[in-house]
Amino acid sequence: MSKWVDVVSQDALAEGEHVVVDVDGVEVAVFNLEGSFYAIEDVCSHDGAEIASGELQGDEIVCPRHGARFCVKTGQVKSAPAYEDIACFKVRIEDKRVQVRDDRWD
Repeated sequence: MSKWVDVVSQDALAEGEHVVVDVDGVEVAVFNLEGSFYAIEDVCSHDGAEIASGELQGDEIVCPRHGARFCVKTGQVKSAPAYEDIACFKVRIEDKRVQVRDDRWD
């Protein structure tokens, strides 16, 4: 079973900010949206490039390379050129710390 990975203090990420961390060998982008935390794989399903440095528009991240859009809350693809969703990870707050878990292979 995968373990929870400690990411950052709950107060360290301001609204709209993100951090990229390694979770069991996978680069994961953790976002603060309106005080709630969401985690998606830091990869565009269109070409495999990182996505976290793209522009955040509401609850969508825009890929900095080709403009594909993904929902930060669900990983769901919202516009071409991507057609496949990206992985979304479980997030919890434990002792005021944001934690992420990749349970896809459990």
